Amino acid sequence: MSESLLSTTLATFTTHGPFEVRPFSDRCRSVFELGDHLLIGVSPGNSYFGPQRIAELVRWGHEFFDAVDIVYADLHVDAQFTAAGYTAEHAERRAAKEVKATQRRIQRGVAEAGRPGVGVHALSEFLPRATYRELHREVLHALGTDPEFRAATEGMARSFLRARQADGTAPAPDRLAAGVDYIAAELPFFLDTPALLGVRSSVACYHVELPLTPVLFGRTEGLRAVPAQAYAVVRPTAAPQVAAA
Repeated sequence: MSESLLSTTLATFTTHGPFEVRPFSDRCRSVFELGDHLLIGVSPGNSYFGPQRIAELVRWGHEFFDAVDIVYADLHVDAQFTAAGYTAEHAERRAAKEVKATQRRIQRGVAEAGRPGVGVHALSEFLPRATYRELHREVLHALGTDPEFRAATEGMARSFLRARQADGTAPAPDRLAAGVDYIAAELPFFLDTPALLGVRSSVACYHVELPLTPVLFGRTEGLRAVPAQAYAVVRPTAAPQVAAA
């Protein structure tokens, strides 16, 4: 990692109401300060995003941004269970159950927040859209041609899967491949949410920095986010730092 790239990851947190915020870079901070749009991504099985946390994020988001959208993953969830040894039928049932539980948590959180106009979208809603398909093709191309991008994506998949394995061991190759597919489906929103949701600029937030963040938001070549797309770590005030998962 270059010195200039490393320096973008060392910014301190600033307190914004009940949350601490750390945009990844000066450019990300500038986009954050525009206050156009906040994207909250929610993954099935992630206990961090309970109804109360979602409500807190939505209320906070409406205080600092003109618009808030939530996108939850519902693609390739069954592949994770298939790769873990479930039959195809059982994997499909487990995936459907987790996605429905995620939908319920989001619905409860948005209702509790009491803020009108929050967009809630399943990732699969974007499959028919040409903009999403083009961004997804760019991701798949980079996975095959960009070693740095591929390594960061696999690192993110390993962290994601290791946290969900009872023994904490490294995932088997087929499960890693399923994890990469799962992440690849989400990455268009890290590249260009403004094009996908029709907003001027957008900040994607998560409670930890992800292994892909320096690649998509810190380098000057290869696949990376558009200038109007930012990333920020947003976590409850005084929360301890934890590893990416």
